[in-house]
Parts: sequence; C-alpha cells; structure tokens
Amino acid sequence: MSRQSIRDLDLSPKPGKKYWVNGGREWREEVIYFLMVDRFHDNHHRSAVQSGGKTTGYGTPEQLQRSCGGTLQGIINNLDYILDLGCTALWLSPVFENNEESYHGYAIQDYTKIDKRFGTTEDLANLVDAAHVRNMRVFLDIVLHHSGNNWSYPDDAAYYYYNGVVFPFGKWRFEDKPSPIELRNPDLYARKGQIRNFDSYPETRDGDFMNLKAFRHDDSPEALYTQEILTKIHCYWIRETDVDGFRLDAVKHMGEKTISQFCSHIREYAYKLGKRNFFLFGELLGPEEMYNRYIGPKTSINVDDTAIYYGLNSVLDFRLYHVLSSVILGEATPEELIDRYESLRKNAMSRGEFGEFLVTFIDNHDQVGQRIKARFGHQATAQQIIAGIGFLLCALGTPCIYYGTEQGFQGAGSGDWAVRESMFSLDDRKTNALDKNNTIYCQISQLASIRKNSPVLKFGRMYMRESSQDGRKFQLPLTQDCMLAFSRILFDEEMIFVYNSSKLEDDEEYIAVDSYLNPEGSFFRYCYGGQGKIHVLKNEDGSRHFIKIKLSPSQFVILTNQNIKTP
Repeated sequence: MSRQSIRDLDLSPKPGKKYWVNGGREWREEVIYFLMVDRFHDNHHRSAVQSGGKTTGYGTPEQLQRSCGGTLQGIINNLDYILDLGCTALWLSPVFENNEESYHGYAIQDYTKIDKRFGTTEDLANLVDAAHVRNMRVFLDIVLHHSGNNWSYPDDAAYYYYNGVVFPFGKWRFEDKPSPIELRNPDLYARKGQIRNFDSYPETRDGDFMNLKAFRHDDSPEALYTQEILTKIHCYWIRETDVDGFRLDAVKHMGEKTISQFCSHIREYAYKLGKRNFFLFGELLGPEEMYNRYIGPKTSINVDDTAIYYGLNSVLDFRLYHVLSSVILGEATPEELIDRYESLRKNAMSRGEFGEFLVTFIDNHDQVGQRIKARFGHQATAQQIIAGIGFLLCALGTPCIYYGTEQGFQGAGSGDWAVRESMFSLDDRKTNALDKNNTIYCQISQLASIRKNSPVLKFGRMYMRESSQDGRKFQLPLTQDCMLAFSRILFDEEMIFVYNSSKLEDDEEYIAVDSYLNPEGSFFRYCYGGQGKIHVLKNEDGSRHFIKIKLSPSQFVILTNQNIKTP
C-alpha cells in the first residue's frame, strides 16, 4: 500500500525487530561496491561468460538509454559475487519510484515506494538482511536537492535560471505524484528554471537539474518544511529496511546547514533504533575547502537552546579521482597526486573522527563535466586496472569499486549510458558477466584479502616515498614514467606499495624506507606481486635507508618489513 502522507509513516521501531548494529568495524575498513540496480542483474539465473581479462559490458547504446531490467532480487541472488570480490559494503543507486522514462533512479516521483521495476519494500529489506548475514553493510543513494520531472512550467516550456527570478507554476504531470502528498505544493519548489552555470551561486543551488525540479533550499518556512518531509521519509526507510547509511547526491547544491541538520536528525533517529555509526557520505565536486564545510561538526546559529549539528562523515574524493587514473596510465606526472595526499593529511586534523578517510574511487557512473564519458578500463590495460584498484585498497581512504571495473568493462561514448553497461545479457536469459575466474576479479579479490587481514593498510599512517636511480640522490618522482611508491606505517610495521608507471620499460630504482624501523640488514618480504625478500641497504653516511627493486611496465608490488636481521 502506498503511503500518501508523511502522517502515515510509522517511525516507531518495528515490533520484535532487532536492528543490525555495527560489529566493531570502522568505516575506514570498508571496501564499498557501487552498483546501479537496473544494470547489475535481473531475476533470471544465468551463467558467467569466461572472459579472461578486459571485457565489454552488455547493451547497445539504444538499450542502455532505457531500463535494462535489473532487480533487487537479482542482487540478492548474486550477493556472494560481491562478497568474494572482497567488498564489505554495498552502495545501491536510488531505488524509489522514478519517472517512467528514467532508469537511473535520480528522478523520483514517489518517495514512499520502491520502483516496481526493481522490486518491493520486502525485496529491499531481504537484500539488507542477506547482506547483514554476510557482515556486509548496505547504503542507499538518496536525492534531496530535487525531485523528478513531476510538474511543468507554463505551456510546458523550458525555463532557465535568470537572476533569481521565480517563475510561475504550470501544472502537475500526474494526478497522484509526487508522493507523499505534502510534496504536491508548488511553494516547496524553487521554480527558478534550469541551471546554466553549475559553478555559479546561488544559481547552482536554486536551479533545476535539466528537467528535474529543485526543492527550495533557503531559510524560508517552506524550505524547512520540505526538509522535515524528506527527513521523515528517509527515517521511515531506515525503520523499514534496516539500511546502514546514505550516500547524498548533489551535496554542493544544498547549503551546509541543510546538510548538517539532515545528517544529525538521521543519525539521531538511527540511534533510537539502536543503529550505531550510521554512515553518511556525499557527492561533492569542488575544492578542498568545500569538503571541510560539509564534513564534521556544525553548530546551529540559534542563540537559545543551541543545537550541535554533525554533518557528513565523508565525501567522495573527486580530486583524487581526477588525477589518479592519469598517473596510473602514465599520462601525468605524479606531483598533483602527491600534493593530494599531503592535502588530505593536513585537512584531516579539523574534520572530526572519520573525516580523514574520504571515499576513494577510480571509476564512476556520472563523470560530471566530461563531454566524452569513458571508464578507466577504456584506456587501461588489465594490469593497470588491477594497479589502480590496488592503489585504492592500499592508500589512505575508504575504497569504492564501481560495478564492472572488476571485469575490465571499457565503455565509452557521448552520454552517461556509455559507462553504465549491463552486467547481464539483454538478448538472452542465460548469460552474464559475473566471471569469478576473470584475472582482474581474482587479483582484486586477492588484494582486498591482503587489506582485510592487514591492520597497517587499514589504519596506518601514509607517506609518499622518495626514490633514486643511484642510491645517493633521492627525490619524489617528477616524470610520467616513474617508480611511484608510498608507505603505510602502524607502530613498528611498514608496508610499501611500489608501481612502475611506464608502459614500455623496466625500471630499477632505490626506494626510501623508514630508517628507524628498518636497520641495515633487515628485510622486506613480498605480500603481492613477487616472491622472496629484499634487504635494506643504507648510504655511506647512514642517513638514508632504502631497498632496491626492479619492476616491469605497469607492475606493482606490496612489501612488508619483518624487523629481523639476517644472519
């Protein structure tokens, strides 16, 4: 039964329900798998096509621009595929009822129902339960800035933002949508037309995303009422399905106070249900200082009865995404990547408990601002894909794997559909691309296992390492074809990640290590990418300790010290 009003939403704990509680794992320990519900798997039981390495997802351009038929039950049936890859958390694209022409989930017309193309409320609850049995968390992608294309401007014309002018309301497109009924109030929407400049304020906050209609996000009573409606709706879905977190879409298009109030109220409601550490992370494209405005403690401006609002736990690290892929491909020098991690270290001090650990990724479904959309795998070799994911799994941050990357998907084209391939065949009901024997899948699984069993890679401090051609002059790498190395250190253990970014040539270099932890005569052993030991050397005056390593093109290795002197 559809809930027509927020007054119908029961926010009391479900009788007899024991809500799932974080079993002690910190959010920085998670490995997230992001999938688009419509594209991962349908209800049919299928067999994987053996691909070996890089492969192409299913769907023609025409097919990928409409619904493909993925379901929540399809995810349940293949949850072990995600678990065996090494992922501990699942991020689902939006699941609420969308405009019929939309497959992606970001054009919501009914916030009180699961889109029938994906399944039912029971299906979502069953998926969450099945994940919890496997000690996996489930995050829902939610949209607070705008609703779907549920109403029109006069004469159904395209209106565009102009100096903050509020345009007349046209008409509702449906008799009973949007839902809940409280959202059928024109005064709850900004009504300022489509955004022209996505980097101009207040246009980017008040304007519509193309034909998706923006809510009001000012300090008006109508905006506060809209926020109350959306907060209660999302509390209801926590109550109904026991989900463990939300990814907030389009965060920069809403005010810091709006986001922090929403997060605080959601977090408090989760605590009422006994759910600790409800994870809230956002999509936020912008400079580092913008991250800091949305993460961590926020204080309301009220003088009396002042409330302390706590914002997002984390955001997706778009700044890292924009540079990491180019460095892994050997197309950019590493200075910007090195600066990125130095910036993370500096800014983490003021972000609160988990703000240091941004959600990192190398592939995504939007690629905002790019005229040609292309997956990382479009240009990368299988070895480079493995290295890119390996970097995420070993470096600072909470890594997120975009579905299909583990199969070497290489989609590219003029629209978002090009990087949103189907994981199952659209022409028959027997085959899919969920190949656990794929080399990329297997290697990512191995790397995720190393991370899972290594406190150093989850909790250790991170340092970019200098290298040298001769063992005398050390410096951070400056060229595209370089030996890129970093360390993670936890108490007395150091682990080193080393990658040869050259596509063509072997490289042999000296890599600096911590002199205090690694005296001359101690050694590192391979955890990944090689066998045996590498002994620690020192320069003539003893001021520098290092190892010497040789890697083939696009090869990377992981080593750990043993702090044991050789005989």
